[in-house]
Amino acid sequence: MLSSSVGVAGCLLFLSVFHINFATGSPGKGSQSQDDMHVIHNNQLDLREIVFIIQSQSHYFHVRQAERRRADLLKQAHSLTEKPPEVLLLHDLSDNEGDWSILPLLPYLSYSFGKNSSWIVFLEEETDVKMTKLVQVLAKFDKNKEWFLGKPLHDQESTIIHHYAFAENPSVFKYPDFAAAWALSVPLVVRLANKVKDEPLKSDFTIDLKHEVALYIWDNGKGPHLTAVPELCTEPGDSPQARHCATTLISEPPLCGEPVITEDIFVAVKTCRKFHSERGHCGKTFAILQRFLSSSVPNTKWLLVVDDDTLISLPRLRVLLSCYDSSQPVCLGERYGYGLSQGGYSYITGGGGMVFSREAVVRLINSGCKCYSNDAPDDMVLGMCLNALGLPVTHSPLFHQARPEDYAGDFLAHQVPISFHKHWNIDPVAVFNKWLKDDLWAKPLGGLNQSIKTEL
Repeated sequence: MLSSSVGVAGCLLFLSVFHINFATGSPGKGSQSQDDMHVIHNNQLDLREIVFIIQSQSHYFHVRQAERRRADLLKQAHSLTEKPPEVLLLHDLSDNEGDWSILPLLPYLSYSFGKNSSWIVFLEEETDVKMTKLVQVLAKFDKNKEWFLGKPLHDQESTIIHHYAFAENPSVFKYPDFAAAWALSVPLVVRLANKVKDEPLKSDFTIDLKHEVALYIWDNGKGPHLTAVPELCTEPGDSPQARHCATTLISEPPLCGEPVITEDIFVAVKTCRKFHSERGHCGKTFAILQRFLSSSVPNTKWLLVVDDDTLISLPRLRVLLSCYDSSQPVCLGERYGYGLSQGGYSYITGGGGMVFSREAVVRLINSGCKCYSNDAPDDMVLGMCLNALGLPVTHSPLFHQARPEDYAGDFLAHQVPISFHKHWNIDPVAVFNKWLKDDLWAKPLGGLNQSIKTEL
């Protein structure tokens, strides 16, 4: 289903070292045993003991967003101390594109920061941080113990994206909402890094990173659970509910210019054998790529490939695409990974929709990339080819490979989603109307009848 509806910061302390001192405090609900709560007296935290890692991506738009977030963090830090903390961009830490999955980077983080740091704080490009408040929050916890801190999410029902984990009681397992920021104490990082070195990561697929990181840390009960920190929030910064928050969220997607016009998007719908003689997803997708570049199709800037059970908002997509340059190779959607810890590759999972710039399609076709069989998984084949070309895929959490029911409600609550996938046990029209219809932040520049589409 394709949408044609309307879519789219007292006194400054100048100190050589910044400390927060606490006599009392509580880390909030969901913490570990009372003995492990925090040091009650004379707990000090030097701002330089915190390492911030922005979970950035290599595409220039996301680099710019991440650099703005780093600049804001450093500006706040400079108002508090002459020696600011480390603020790093994830995509700069390694040449291995798959290290966005965090776990393979743990040995590096342990080696680089294990002796002089106390906390590794991860945040996303859209995460706003109130530096003083965050330091106060972290200072409540004993930095010499193992801590895994965050805003907890949980599943309402067992879900395919989490491999139906905890099927008898899905809500029992908590994992962090990355958008609220999440933190690991350095003792935990050091132990996990040793584990990674001694026991190579075994997971073939990386699907929902936040859930998989939490599972790895928990380690079937051998490691810590996620400790809930109420001050890690996803409310907008100007919300009354955000007064107590150390982190808030820029919830509206950026509008980088006028939304892309409908005529600049070529929509191709893959359908099943019942409705078309050609068999196999990979065969269909490569036929789409070739036709997109052929003379039988107008010279269109963007290619959107969806399944026939994909629910998608074109107005929201058009707003998102305003942040990308179609003359550059752009491959956009929900990013999954295969064998990332063993030199594998990332790919855009197909059900949520795959978006390619014309330049990306040109490079794919010119590379000689092809299906090893018509029935091969097209998204993974394309991922292998993009990896061979050195073209990274760009992740947007607004695309969804599964149904709304398969995601934590608190996770979707701060999103303006672009797509969902699958009609199983749902009313697709009702889902579309609830989640993807009637945007208030995009200009109506024409409906679907003005766009170009094809079905293969």
